[in-house]
Amino acid sequence: MRRIHYIFLTVCLLSGLTAFAQPKTPEWVAKVGSRKFNFKKDIYSVNKFGAVNDGKTLNTTAIQKAIDACAAKGGGVVSFEPGKYLTGSLFVKSGVNLTIGQGVEILGSQDIKDYPEIDTRVAGIEMKWPAALINILKQEKAGISGTGLINAQGKPFWDYYWNLRKEYDPKGLRWIVDYDAKRPRTILIESAKDVVLKELNIQQAGFWTVQILYASYVTVDKITIRNNVDGHGPSTDGIDIDSSSWILVQNCDIDCNDDNFCLKAGRDWDGLRVNRPTEYVVVRNSVARKGAGLLTLGSETSGGIRHVWATDLVGYGTGNSINIKSARTRGGTVEDVYFGNITMHGVGNVVQINPNWNPAYSYSTLPAGYNPDSIPSHWTKLLKHVEPESKGIPHIQNINIYNVKATGAKKAVNANGYSESILKNFNLSNISVETANAGDINFAQDWKFDNVVIKAADGSKIKVENSLNVKP
Repeated sequence: MRRIHYIFLTVCLLSGLTAFAQPKTPEWVAKVGSRKFNFKKDIYSVNKFGAVNDGKTLNTTAIQKAIDACAAKGGGVVSFEPGKYLTGSLFVKSGVNLTIGQGVEILGSQDIKDYPEIDTRVAGIEMKWPAALINILKQEKAGISGTGLINAQGKPFWDYYWNLRKEYDPKGLRWIVDYDAKRPRTILIESAKDVVLKELNIQQAGFWTVQILYASYVTVDKITIRNNVDGHGPSTDGIDIDSSSWILVQNCDIDCNDDNFCLKAGRDWDGLRVNRPTEYVVVRNSVARKGAGLLTLGSETSGGIRHVWATDLVGYGTGNSINIKSARTRGGTVEDVYFGNITMHGVGNVVQINPNWNPAYSYSTLPAGYNPDSIPSHWTKLLKHVEPESKGIPHIQNINIYNVKATGAKKAVNANGYSESILKNFNLSNISVETANAGDINFAQDWKFDNVVIKAADGSKIKVENSLNVKP
């Protein structure tokens, strides 16, 4: 992990990517991340508050007492003696640095009762949901750090989800399964500012691993995520930045079973009601392994996603390189995105754009036999129509993709807008792709191509339809 930035420098120099078409770095890039502050040096050992490191005793209360005592004295470091600590939801307070040191393993409880429900937002909808394993809620100048291990032990929650799918899918309820499953996230930073996550090792998230929600000035640095240990947990996103701003993610390494680095901003009627963008986000010097997207924007786009600087990234067997997705009921605009200095070793789609993504999940219809007056409130939110319908049309524009080298791809470009959602103003420069198929562009306008070389095994060229001023 500590050698990641050297790896990127070597890769880019060998491929020659940095010598061409490098856009000027926006001034705002230097302003992202947690603003400078220092934790007090006072140390509060959880063991002195009754925590037991046997991996069997439930330590939620003892660890929380240490955190609360530390916060009451103005902050400091909460530490653990080496060993394994079983716990439910913990709540880190202002001024506290929860430090999970070498030789320490945090074991997430496998009993959902140990995760109290809170008011939050998940997958774009505000609703009651279990708190995460570790939470920083409405706090400031707080952190979670250390080179130990956070093992969320998520497999029972994966199994519960798949069993619910077997029950729900035949009933026409695929659209609500993720919301009814209520699986715990691993780390939640919500309505907080000036927060640092550093040098953490996380595995087996029950649901999303790190969610940054309604937050600002957050740094995520040197985080390793391994969610495919002993299985493949569904929807185990790596890092989700959700209606948040001034966020820095760097030097991370993610292996998961859904989106690796993902930006979100609300879903459908409820997301449009909240109307909070994700903006001023930097993702750099990081690795994506298994997962749905090296960088995914969406599908929750309602509040808008803009001002994104993603650079010096490497993917190994990742489903997509850049993946921008939304739906006809989602609304919002994705714009001013810079995605460059990218190396992909095996990838599904190098450029994947779809504003009408996954209809079975994206569009909600209440099957016959259900009474609209007696369904859960979060069902009602998802079923509420966006009016006028035009407000639900997403817009994707002003996207810059440059200095990309991809080998072992299935498709170079898979970009499909529709008549109401034209993909506008894409700039692709210095791109080299070895792929099975060149791909297609549909319903696009004003795409520029500069030194884009696509070597397709089937001899195909990019197919362009229903588009204006798009000439690969």
